[in-house]
Amino acid sequence: MARSTTDSGVKAGGGAAVYETDRAVDEYLQFHYALGEELLPYEGGPTSALDFPQRLASLCASHVPEGRRARVLDVGCAVGGAAFHLSERFDAVVGIDFSHAFVKAANAMKGSGEKPYKSLVEGDIFETRVARICASARPERCTFLQGDACNLEESLGTFDAVLAANLLCRLPDPRLFLDRLPTLLNEGGVAVLVSPFSWLPEYTPPEKWLGGTADGARSTDGLAKVMAQNGFVLVSKSDVPFLIREHARKFQWGCSEATVWRLAR
Repeated sequence: MARSTTDSGVKAGGGAAVYETDRAVDEYLQFHYALGEELLPYEGGPTSALDFPQRLASLCASHVPEGRRARVLDVGCAVGGAAFHLSERFDAVVGIDFSHAFVKAANAMKGSGEKPYKSLVEGDIFETRVARICASARPERCTFLQGDACNLEESLGTFDAVLAANLLCRLPDPRLFLDRLPTLLNEGGVAVLVSPFSWLPEYTPPEKWLGGTADGARSTDGLAKVMAQNGFVLVSKSDVPFLIREHARKFQWGCSEATVWRLAR
C-alpha cells in the first residue's frame, strides 16, 4: 500500500512523489470535499478544523473588494476544493499544482462535478465514497494546470489575489515562489500565505527553510522579512486549523499560520 500523505520524515520516503499516488488523490478528495459528518463522525472531535478549503476561500475573498475580484490564482491547489469555493466570488480562478495526479482529479471534478474515491476504514478495508463540488460553485470559471510554484510561467498574467495553502514547506526553494509574487499581483493585490511550517529535508533542503533552524530562527519572522523585501505590507495574521483523515480512527490535525499581505506600489 502506498504511504499516506500524513506520514512525515525522510524515513517515510517519497518526497513529492507521494502526491502522484492513488492513495494521495483519495485522501485529498476526502480532505477537500467530504462533509463534516463524513470526515469526523465522532463527538468531541476538532470540528473547527473542518471545511478547510471553504475557510481559505472566504479568507482570501474577504480581503479583496467585490469590484476587484476578476482573477485569483490558487498555487498548490491540490484537487481543487478551494478553487471551486473561490469561483463563487471571483470571475476567473486558475489552480496550479505540481502533481499531475492532483490536477487530473481537479479537472475530473470540474468536468462532472463529482468523483468516486476510496476511504480507508482500517487495515486493508476501504469503502467507496463520492466527492462532490458544492452547488454554488461555478466550475466553468476554473482552470487547472500542472506547474511548478518555483518557476511559474509568465503567460499566467496577473491576479487580484494569490492563495498558497500548505505549500511553502513543500517547495524545494520557497524563496523563488515568494520573489515571484510581486509580478503576479495587480496593484493593491493580496497574497494569502497559509503554512504549518512543517519543514522536512525530503522536500526542502535545510538551507532553504524560512526558519525552524538550530539557531532559533522562526519561520514566521523569516517569511515576514522576505515579504517586506518584496514590497508587501502585512494585513492580517490568524491560525487556521485543518484535519486530514488517514483512516476511520486516525487523523492528522494541524494548525497553519495564515498571513495576508498587500502589495504596496
